[in-house]
Amino acid sequence: MNSVDMKSLHAMVREAAVNHGDKTAAIFDTGASRATCLTYHQLAALGNELCRHLQGAVGENARVLGVFCDVSIFLPVWIFSVLQVPAAYVPLDPVSPPLLTMRIMDRCQLKFCLIQSTLLQQFQSAFSGSLSIEVFAAWSEHKLTLVKLHRNSLLSAEVSNSRLVEDNPTLKTQQEERQPPGVDDPGKEHQAEELAYVLHTSGTTGLPKIVKVPHKCIVPNIVHLSSLFQVTPEDVVFLASPLTFDPSVVEMFLALSSGACLLIVPSAVKRMPSRLANVLFRRNATTILQSTPTLLRRFGGRVLQEEILSAGSSLRVLALGGEVCPSLFLLNSWKQAGNKTRIYNLYGTTEVSCWACCYKLPDSDLLSSDHMDSGSVPLGEPLMDTAVEVRDENGCLVTEGEGQVFIGGQERVCLLDNETMTAAMKGVMRATGDWVMVQNSNLYYLGRKDRLVKRHGQVLHLDALQQAMESLPQVEGGVVGLHKSSRLVAFVVPKIDTRTVSSEHSSTKDSEDSQVSSRALEMEVLQGLSQLVPSHSIPDTVLLVPALPLTNHGKVAMEKLMRMYERQREGSGKHTRVGNMETLRERLQALWKECLGLCDDGVVADDAHFMLSGGDSLQALRLFDYITVTMETASAGLLEVILDGSFSDVLKHITATHQNPIKTTGKRQPESSASVVPSKRYHTEVDSNFDPEMILPPVVSSERSTMRFVVVRRAGDVVFWDYLQENYQSAELSPLSISKPSLTTTNSSSGRATDIIHVSRDIPSGDGQSHHCNSGSGVTLQPGITKDRQPLGLQVCWSSDTGRCVDASPVLLVGPERTTVFIGSHSHRLQALDQSNGEVVWERVLGDRLESSAAVSKCGTLVALGCYDGQVYFLSVDSGQTCWVFKTGDAVKSSPAVDSQTGLFIIGSHDGFVYALEPLVKRCVWKYYCGGGAVFSSPCVHSCPRRLYSATLRGQLHCLSPDSGKVLWTYSTDVPFFSSPSCSDSCVCIGSVNGHISALSHDGNVVREVVGFSHRWTCLFIAMPGLIATFSQSKNQIWSIRRLHNIIYSLSSCFLWVT
Repeated sequence: MNSVDMKSLHAMVREAAVNHGDKTAAIFDTGASRATCLTYHQLAALGNELCRHLQGAVGENARVLGVFCDVSIFLPVWIFSVLQVPAAYVPLDPVSPPLLTMRIMDRCQLKFCLIQSTLLQQFQSAFSGSLSIEVFAAWSEHKLTLVKLHRNSLLSAEVSNSRLVEDNPTLKTQQEERQPPGVDDPGKEHQAEELAYVLHTSGTTGLPKIVKVPHKCIVPNIVHLSSLFQVTPEDVVFLASPLTFDPSVVEMFLALSSGACLLIVPSAVKRMPSRLANVLFRRNATTILQSTPTLLRRFGGRVLQEEILSAGSSLRVLALGGEVCPSLFLLNSWKQAGNKTRIYNLYGTTEVSCWACCYKLPDSDLLSSDHMDSGSVPLGEPLMDTAVEVRDENGCLVTEGEGQVFIGGQERVCLLDNETMTAAMKGVMRATGDWVMVQNSNLYYLGRKDRLVKRHGQVLHLDALQQAMESLPQVEGGVVGLHKSSRLVAFVVPKIDTRTVSSEHSSTKDSEDSQVSSRALEMEVLQGLSQLVPSHSIPDTVLLVPALPLTNHGKVAMEKLMRMYERQREGSGKHTRVGNMETLRERLQALWKECLGLCDDGVVADDAHFMLSGGDSLQALRLFDYITVTMETASAGLLEVILDGSFSDVLKHITATHQNPIKTTGKRQPESSASVVPSKRYHTEVDSNFDPEMILPPVVSSERSTMRFVVVRRAGDVVFWDYLQENYQSAELSPLSISKPSLTTTNSSSGRATDIIHVSRDIPSGDGQSHHCNSGSGVTLQPGITKDRQPLGLQVCWSSDTGRCVDASPVLLVGPERTTVFIGSHSHRLQALDQSNGEVVWERVLGDRLESSAAVSKCGTLVALGCYDGQVYFLSVDSGQTCWVFKTGDAVKSSPAVDSQTGLFIIGSHDGFVYALEPLVKRCVWKYYCGGGAVFSSPCVHSCPRRLYSATLRGQLHCLSPDSGKVLWTYSTDVPFFSSPSCSDSCVCIGSVNGHISALSHDGNVVREVVGFSHRWTCLFIAMPGLIATFSQSKNQIWSIRRLHNIIYSLSSCFLWVT
């Protein structure tokens, strides 16, 4: 298609509004209530009105405007009005980490930002520490607030940026990449280029870049794709992408430039496949869907075939882009007979926004073409005004063979970071990092440059392997990757009819059958691949997953999958290490048959030789690796024995070199009579937003893999960990039943006795057992008579001199051999003491005062605590040796909390951040900026619903997702929170400096407030359902509040007794 005189994006919308004024321009549908609509007349009128407001407010002061919003029926109005100012919009994602958003605002030198009114408080909380935020105007009819941004100082901006760079290595940039001091507005500098929008790349394929996109770069995409898709005013186009992902521009303006309807749904609905399918096709008859393949796969094979690509589907156009296109085999398997949907493969990069090539898939007879034996889909022809070249590593053009794709064009030029438009920029060709095979003038995608690897001396195309894997009949979807550049891992979503479904009510036989079925399916995948790809491309491991996790842009979250694999790998083989000789033989036979592709019911004779049984050197290496990983046997002679010896030789070698002695008896070792561990485990249900890493066993060192232990913390917080269970199906803790004798305290003034009872917290509905208990943390409200009434007496058994005063609380680690007490003090010392006699096991002098109480890792090998020097120390439980030190921006007085599901340490700092740390891999998983207030109190993790609570000295209680750090809601007061939040099944409670105690539901609604206490620092804990206990410093009293009835009881004294 030849180039034509281009209009701007907003001019195209104005023209459509004139021609189709009465037609529906946008629909916002939640799927749960009546949808709201906006006509083209309303869109134009509201957009023109808001444009006038903006022009009067910002004038010539801003050529770029930030847009901080969630999806809404007014979203097209907001974008349309900003473009008409004229200005470029900079989408800011409310769920992105605040420091990342701050960096974007800093790099774009934003002076003004449009904020969805409902998100104004969130914006102020997130950025008030780095910016002075002036509310410039508020337009209630448009649900918008305009704020002017003032940087507190150049230093603060630099500090924010440097912290981001320091804490996230992927965001490091060179000093010369930063904005020149003389340039205060990229919009002014490029005003002649008429910028449409400014985005940033994700950083997954390199350093994140700011991408400034002129109208004349993106409009050719809209014009050409409108022609290819034959868009009409009768079409319904789904806005599938977030504003921060440039395909959203194509989706929005394909509709609004053609008089079609733009369908908008809440972000939460996009994560619910069944509800999304209902909204798209039953309620709104969507006709054009642009999506990443991974997002499409989330619907599942049945919904794809019976609804989305059924014979009577309303969908005319399915455009797939952003990832490698699925194989023709897989695409055809999704289509029901008689389906007429036209499928397109789109290819492009954000650096040349948005699409560069398009290929329309013809009918299924394409499968029989000679050059399509692999089922690969070509990238297609260049779109309007786009130049596409393939060059080899020397920069020479490639007409046949492999090379890297370069994209550009005379007018299709985006400006990256600090680039300016010059004559030399015209026609610039951008390297994409994507490699293709040029064959018969068609470009076939091989993968990104970093996805082309050498394995066993031969080149391996990971994306080509993925396409081959998806062509197997057992596979609904999948992805492959290299773990630490060594092990090739295939993550497979099996088809519905081949999946194994676990249930908490399954019998032992069902569980065994499920494991056999899973292994059989993994073997089928490996055997199927062996018929399609060469030996060096066969994965080392096939891991079955219920779904592929997604990034915000709908692509595969590879990091999550690799974390899943790491945990699975650490958890594998534990029974072999502690099992008997027969178990070891059975495991080795299974590995032997798996590597050779033999049937499960086959027999491996003792004199069988691996190489003579059909094995080759690569399969021998795979067996060697399997044995090393699952049996923790690393011997220099193992590979030679595999290559030259018999099965019995390999078995003897493993036995002789095994790290742990192999017991030759099959008898079970007797357990201690004092054991309180029952056999039952909880079942964790997985919803449609399933994150695979959440069901994996914790990473456990070999020394503690068979150990059960107890951690006792302040407020009677008792956590039992157990790694002796035979089925590692869940990361949930083992449910425990605690039985301890009742204790009594005597009130000397009244002569009446009050029981101190032992109660549970976080008890799942319908089950009386608990895995997380408050021992000694409850008090009864009525004087009662215990079965065994005994006077309570305390005496000093031993003492330890810490050197200075102690503000931290001791933590007990109760192991099978010793109970260790960890305590820190203001003398900089952390002591590990033997609880039985008070002897010092080890002592460390750290960098500054210690006010933070310690916490023990889920694997029982690490103890962690914060320090006044701004660092979080992770030390060995056994020796005190430093395993990792994580640096924050200020003193750490908060005590860490350990997430029982993921094992993450979550801790706050006086720099205003909450951090989620994974010490075993030495990284910060996420961090959340709490809006400027120091985080003194300790975080609280609640299991059901999954919530993380953290309070600040600014008087804010933040509710976050423990898995991602995303804010769910915030509760604000005008007084500081020194106390730590505490949870029950129905609410979270927290006390403030002014003596108020607030109880909020887990959805953020205030349930009850109790006022009038005279204490200043309030330490709360939930003693029992409906009961809150708090300590009053000023009167030395324990207050117990009946939450539902507001009845207040006071006890003159209270003891915490741990047995």
